Amino acid sequence: MKPSRWRRFLYPDLNRSFALRLVLVVAVAAVVFTQVLIPFRIQGKSMEPTYRDGGFNFCWRGRYLFAEPERGDVVAIRFAGQRIMLLKRIVGLAGDTVEFRNGALFVNDTWVKEPHLRSPSDWNLAPRRVEPGKVYVVGDNRIVPLDRQSMGQVEQARIVGGVLW
Repeated sequence: MKPSRWRRFLYPDLNRSFALRLVLVVAVAAVVFTQVLIPFRIQGKSMEPTYRDGGFNFCWRGRYLFAEPERGDVVAIRFAGQRIMLLKRIVGLAGDTVEFRNGALFVNDTWVKEPHLRSPSDWNLAPRRVEPGKVYVVGDNRIVPLDRQSMGQVEQARIVGGVLW
C-alpha cells in the first residue's frame, strides 16, 4: 500500500536524498538570515510609536546596495560590534543643516512635516551641519527629553540596511 501524500510529507523516508535536501535548506536559511535578512527584536522606546518596544522585524541589507539613504528612511545602524544595532530615522543628509525649534524639525531652514510623530515635543537644538559621508539620525519618540536621546551624526558606512516593514 502506498503512503498518503500527507504521511510522506510529515514522515519522509530518511535516506540520502532527504539528508541532502535538509542540509541545503539549512545552508540557504543560514546565509539568508545572517547576511541578507537579519532578524532583530526591538528593545527600547526610541522609535515609538512607529516601532514598538518588544516588536520583531528584519534588517534588509540589500536596501542600499544600489541606492543611497534618503531623508525619512528608517535604518539599522551598527552601534557596537555586529550584534548591537540602533533603529533610527534619517532626518539629514551630508551637507544639510539640521535643527529643532520648539519640537519642530528644520532641515536647511525649512520646516519638515513629520506625519509619523504622534506627540509634540519641546526639543530645541542649535543648527548643525551634517559632515560629508555622514547622515543625521534621530528616534521617532520625541516625548523623551533631548538629553536622553541617542541621536546625531553617523558615518554612512555604519548603516547596516533598511527595516523590512
